[in-house]
Amino acid sequence: MNAILIVNIKQLLMATKKNLSYIRGKKMDKIPIIENAYLYIEGNKIVDFGKMEDLQAKEARIYSMVNEVIDANGRIVLPTYCDSHTHIAYVGDRVKEFVYKIKGLSYLDISKKGGGILSTVKLVRKASEEEIYQETRERIIEMIKLGTGAIEIKSGYGLDTENELKLLRVIKKLKNDLPIKIKATFLGAHAIPPEYKDNPNEYVNIIINEMLPQIANEDLADFIDVFCEESFFTEEQTETILTAALKYGLKPKIHANQMSYSNAIKIAVNYNALSVDHIEYLAEDDIDILKNSETMPTVLPGAAFYLNLPLTPVNKLIENDVPIAAATDYNPGSSPSGNMNFILSLLCIKYKMLPSQAIAATTINSAYAMNVEHILGTISPGKLASFIITKPISSYECIPYYFGNHIIDKVFIEGKEVFNYSICNVNL
Repeated sequence: MNAILIVNIKQLLMATKKNLSYIRGKKMDKIPIIENAYLYIEGNKIVDFGKMEDLQAKEARIYSMVNEVIDANGRIVLPTYCDSHTHIAYVGDRVKEFVYKIKGLSYLDISKKGGGILSTVKLVRKASEEEIYQETRERIIEMIKLGTGAIEIKSGYGLDTENELKLLRVIKKLKNDLPIKIKATFLGAHAIPPEYKDNPNEYVNIIINEMLPQIANEDLADFIDVFCEESFFTEEQTETILTAALKYGLKPKIHANQMSYSNAIKIAVNYNALSVDHIEYLAEDDIDILKNSETMPTVLPGAAFYLNLPLTPVNKLIENDVPIAAATDYNPGSSPSGNMNFILSLLCIKYKMLPSQAIAATTINSAYAMNVEHILGTISPGKLASFIITKPISSYECIPYYFGNHIIDKVFIEGKEVFNYSICNVNL
């Protein structure tokens, strides 16, 4: 069994022996940090960590088992990011719509003109599984190089039975082929396809009576998601879909309140949703509902940045002892980036979150939002050895401070070095 010892770590972040599911409210202010630390790994698991001064007592025993010693030489080590909300299974791009946005068209304006989600649907329906697989795989590799160690991937660009299944089969193949943790979410309720524009309830029936049984039969999805929003799926349709999905054991995740206020957050909590995502529009009642739930509010700063949307009042949530997760929303139309380091910067610069809060939001809390908190999200004994080693920086606050810069030196996934910046090498 391969054993690795990392020594002289300037700061070891999120290092805890507590069994954390997530971090709530003001507790996000002070994440677990060990100064001048070591980290010991055997195989694909974290075994031990602590201060360098404590290593001396264990030195002979540990060094007798070690195959490799890495001198971090003043670098920061933290868990890989968990990106709990993406739409990266697609082909092509929507660069032309980028110009429309610059000219002032809103997301809803573009959707009503047949653009937006539906333009990607056309491309996906024409593409083969292999074409979608290859493009998506390349995106994931880029995300790994940027420090992501777990990804949730939604379907939703097929919008008929054949093509939704096609996307979910691609995601299943990626799960099997790549070393990082991937969770699949069925998002057939992403938009009303044009052929059912005048009869959306018939499309809902297809989701329930055709898609869900086949998805369950092939074990293609971990979660169910619905875009509960004006011009997309109504609150009643959302509840109908979630009720049907629960019969197949699919845990809900909901797109909510991206464009306007609604009862989507209440619906999410009533259905014990794992997360409620976007929530740019948040009422006082919504905060009370979330405070008394186990549903993780997930902000998507990349989409708000790209679309110039109102910013979720995250500090109100934190003040009310509510946890926050954050993800990229990587998709071709409203957040074409999988860079979680930039998400950290946006959380700090635009949302006024402390760097510690942003780290918690993108590691343990986002791990919870995709149901991998028991194996990822912290540096803890028994968890998977998936972590980032930064370049030499003065403190972890530099990660969001140097926005747009590549501050990552190495990425390890399950105890294996998969990216080394100095030699620009990806080893999957």
